[in-house]
Amino acid sequence: MGETTRTIGYICPVCGKAVIVSRTEFQLAAGDSVLPCPCGKSELTITQLGDRCELTVPCLFCAKDHVAACSNDALLHQRLLALSCSASGLACCYIGEEDAVFQAMEELEAVVDKLRLDDAMETRGVFLDEVVMGEVLSELKDLAARKAIRCGCGSADYGIKVGYSAVDLVCARCGATLRLNAATPDDLDRLCAQMSLTIPGKKEL
Repeated sequence: MGETTRTIGYICPVCGKAVIVSRTEFQLAAGDSVLPCPCGKSELTITQLGDRCELTVPCLFCAKDHVAACSNDALLHQRLLALSCSASGLACCYIGEEDAVFQAMEELEAVVDKLRLDDAMETRGVFLDEVVMGEVLSELKDLAARKAIRCGCGSADYGIKVGYSAVDLVCARCGATLRLNAATPDDLDRLCAQMSLTIPGKKEL
């Protein structure tokens, strides 16, 4: 059996192209990794720190590098690990199994294409996709009416923070957050398939 490989994808903020590379688990765990864009003007780095690692990811959306820490267990074994840009709420890097990363990168490229089209036509609105966001908020209203939104801490009280491409449900008691993407029709379909939502807070003793 061959060595298990991990696929890593991001979009270069300089040339705008998707960068998707594969590394073996051994390569990622054995030492630091540098994953440059073929254009030579941006790179993603993974620095090993014992049982965890630090990722520095170039971001197309805010034109800054994001630094995030994660466990090596997640880096090497999670089906799909997503790192998000805090300014836009959109993912800027995916790490995981090849099929999951390719699908996520396709969705991300569709979002980026829409942003470019909106900018070219000067029609960028309050939300990335106002129709999707409207439907997501409507679905959340229906879930709330059925009392189908709760926090793991036991509280049913929460607030909603609406962003450009996502909605955050914030528990009023423990402050835990559940982020719901609201950028593409797929995001809406995923929400519609949920009978209830649980904010991942601390469970009641």
